[in-house]
Amino acid sequence: MAKLFAARDTHAVEVAVLQPADPFLDMAGEDLRRRIFLTESETGKTLCLRPEFTIPVCLDHIASQAGTPRRYSYLGEVFRQRREGGNEFFQAGIEDLGDTDIAAADARSLAEAHALLSLVLPGRPLAITLGDQTLFEAVLAALGLPRGWRMRLARAFGSAPMLEAALADLANPPRNSQLSGPVALLVLDGDQEGLAAHIAEGMEQAGLSASGGRSPADIARRLIEKAQLRSVRLSDDAFSALKGFLEIDVALSGATAALEKFAADAGLSLGPALENFSARAKAIEAHGLSSAQIRYDAAFGRPLDYYTGLVFEIAVQGGDRPLVGGGRYDRLLTLLGAKKPIPGVGFSVWLDRIEALRENAK
Repeated sequence: MAKLFAARDTHAVEVAVLQPADPFLDMAGEDLRRRIFLTESETGKTLCLRPEFTIPVCLDHIASQAGTPRRYSYLGEVFRQRREGGNEFFQAGIEDLGDTDIAAADARSLAEAHALLSLVLPGRPLAITLGDQTLFEAVLAALGLPRGWRMRLARAFGSAPMLEAALADLANPPRNSQLSGPVALLVLDGDQEGLAAHIAEGMEQAGLSASGGRSPADIARRLIEKAQLRSVRLSDDAFSALKGFLEIDVALSGATAALEKFAADAGLSLGPALENFSARAKAIEAHGLSSAQIRYDAAFGRPLDYYTGLVFEIAVQGGDRPLVGGGRYDRLLTLLGAKKPIPGVGFSVWLDRIEALRENAK
């Protein structure tokens, strides 16, 4: 693996085991957040044991002020609470930062992940599942969903239970919960400032500290947002189109045609999102990967909040656990403090799962 990383023109990087916790709590997604091991420094700063490498590698890149494009490789332990297997295990991967040819960089990341698995599991047939966060969000926008619903569904992408629950609410919006008279009026008027003041006054009377949880302004914003979400109901045609999109599950070789047919049948324009998907599919084909090994599942995502475009996983054919997971995260470095946007794509490999397969093959 080290030789492969060197041959692919990557810079081997080591990042600290103890990391600031906030970036993971804010950007990693609910599935990873609840598995993190937290601790605290002498100064009261919240830290965590490194749960993954993408965020630490990006933080180190920003701190070093290195130029781009730049490619990093890593190999080391991560720490997560897990239902099965150890809480400490090794991961390896490549993070590709700053390449503005999005289709080419996406295809290269997928091809490198496949090459790595083929190296350590020779002769084992592999299955690749691919999704696209940008395309999903383009469908939501084309259907005319308001921003609040687009955000909720985008956050749910990658979690089948969350997406199913969101679609159920969209199909049959729940009734507004019973709110007290003044609160109900402020929510109905969308008066966020007045509602926040009312909540702050109530908290003060009850002896509750705003520092102990969400602020009054945050509570007010969420109440108004929930009320607005409840007021939206998609037309039967639009809801049917959304369900139809999520049911697309085809070999990558036929994915562009399937998406074009969907858009035409639904009367939607998917614009650059579909163009970029098509360009990426062609770039993947140019790497020589068999289209029979790759399927596009429109409902497939990964449970990390920082993904923005391509998402993928690779497993052995018939396997029930991914060996590689990866995707594109173009907004992440700006959120972490980069002064200008830096596109990024990468993947991680679960080495303990690979080793188990190697042992079983002996």
